[in-house]
Amino acid sequence: MSETPVAGQRVYRHSIAARVTHWLWTLAMLVLVMSGLQIFNAAPYLDASDNSNPARRVLAFDAEKTADGKPIGTTTIFGHTFTTTHVLGYTDNGQGGEEERAFPGAITLPATQDLADGRVWHFFFGWVLVLSLITYIVVGAIRKDLRELILRPSDIPKLLPMQLYYFHLRKEPPPHGTYNPLQKAAYTVVLFGFIPLIILTGMALSPGIDAISGPLVWIFGGRQFARTWHFTLMVLLIGYFATHMVLVFSTGAWNNIKSMITGWYRLKEHDGVGI
Repeated sequence: MSETPVAGQRVYRHSIAARVTHWLWTLAMLVLVMSGLQIFNAAPYLDASDNSNPARRVLAFDAEKTADGKPIGTTTIFGHTFTTTHVLGYTDNGQGGEEERAFPGAITLPATQDLADGRVWHFFFGWVLVLSLITYIVVGAIRKDLRELILRPSDIPKLLPMQLYYFHLRKEPPPHGTYNPLQKAAYTVVLFGFIPLIILTGMALSPGIDAISGPLVWIFGGRQFARTWHFTLMVLLIGYFATHMVLVFSTGAWNNIKSMITGWYRLKEHDGVGI
């Protein structure tokens, strides 16, 4: 049994392996998103098909000129087109001007359109993500820290009460260990669902992997469909990290960030210390 938590008590919450891999993930995901958008700019559309098929296009960025010759950027989602000039479609080219381009240079790596360099960055940091994930899981399993992150059947009835606590509709959260049931649910889905799937769909998009592992491409419905899944998973992960950052800053930014640097965390009221 864990000791009774006391508000203000300092506990060693994150091992050095967890901290190092956490920051490696952060860097890797940032570079992967930026380089991924660079790669996407080379073919700025997504199709729900095994091959490129405009009839089954679910997302597209484009640029066109009006009657008076003025360029406009457009974004088309499931057949509905929106004008997104200066944001998407016709936007920052990374050189101080604007051009036909899906995503602006401010959020791509490199900033200027360079598919070859984008692929180099993406491939290298894809391996950084894979190796840091493996290291985290192996070390976490050895240290028995990993079990505190995984959602268990006994946590499921606590999901709604925890949500009510977050919405201030309940005075106290349900009893929990280091991580509350909603955190466990998020970490379980991300660590064992989203990240492995985004790695596998990324592999399916690699011509080298395609040559030696055709079945992987087939599982995801072909390279174009794998591309759509890959992009969708990226959006979901961005949503997760955005939510994560909101919670970090709303529950004590310095305490949370410091614990990911030093390992030591100062308990707040209702915090758990272990399983």
